[in-house]
Amino acid sequence: MPDPLLLPEGIPPTAARSLPSAVWHAVRSSGWTLTCAIVVVLILAMAAAADLLVLVEGQSLTPDIANLGPTGLPAGPLGGVSGAHWFGVEPLTGIDLFALVAHGARTSLLVGLGATVLATVLGVLIGASAGYLGGWWDRVVTWTADVVLGFPYLIFMIALGAMAPPDFPRLPLLIVVLGVFGWPRVARIVRAQTLSLSGRDFVSAAKVMGGGPWHVFTRELLPNLWAPVIVVASLSIPSMIGSEAALSFLGVGVLPPTPSWGRTISAAIDFFETDPLYLVFPGLLLFVVTLAFNVVGDAVRDTLDPRSGGRR
Repeated sequence: MPDPLLLPEGIPPTAARSLPSAVWHAVRSSGWTLTCAIVVVLILAMAAAADLLVLVEGQSLTPDIANLGPTGLPAGPLGGVSGAHWFGVEPLTGIDLFALVAHGARTSLLVGLGATVLATVLGVLIGASAGYLGGWWDRVVTWTADVVLGFPYLIFMIALGAMAPPDFPRLPLLIVVLGVFGWPRVARIVRAQTLSLSGRDFVSAAKVMGGGPWHVFTRELLPNLWAPVIVVASLSIPSMIGSEAALSFLGVGVLPPTPSWGRTISAAIDFFETDPLYLVFPGLLLFVVTLAFNVVGDAVRDTLDPRSGGRR
């Protein structure tokens, strides 16, 4: 006789496992995933402790032409890499490149994580309310999400960044714009999950016992939405980081003197033939953090969705 606690495929339900336990299981599901999780933690630590790490290195974000040769390029081999300058120095300014990369990580991760949190909160509230209330509100949300998803948001953000005054704070602007354009992906998943849960017996029982809409939403529906929400949020972080880097690369993201990986990569392209390491370090870190977040997000999805086929 088949075990009633198993799904048709013979996979135990993830509901029996707490959410932190499921995430931990995803992280240690393979050596590759664990390595990527460690990379994420290290880069987050570098962004949070950028000031301390730069102080340990003994450098700063202050231009220093003493680090440059007569042509304006870094003095010494490999772009000026040495014990005093771990990643070398920036051409023309002599600014320590490790300081730029470390503080740029703070900017890129702050925008990526902030925009993801905003998009997730908006998506959960809008998507869950549409799926639970239905009617005209569901139709409005569905139509709006389709319009936003089909809108060329990159062109809009480029235009908005170009029109914004130079003294306007760019970090909050990027977080708000990316978050507002990111909520439909979360809302569509949450709406579909809410529609599925609304027909379950435990929701009907809560209504019969006198539970109001707010009680049913917060006590019955919301706890069962965390799994898909965490999955879509973990997969949204790398795209948000990449969007910030793309906007800064195009010159409409954060403005000087605020460091950013995208702006550093944009400036490094002109020096690729003469100083390739100027492009390698910020580009490599952007690639690594995006890959690491994607790998961890995929592992979390495979663990929380037993029908995905990727369970390890």
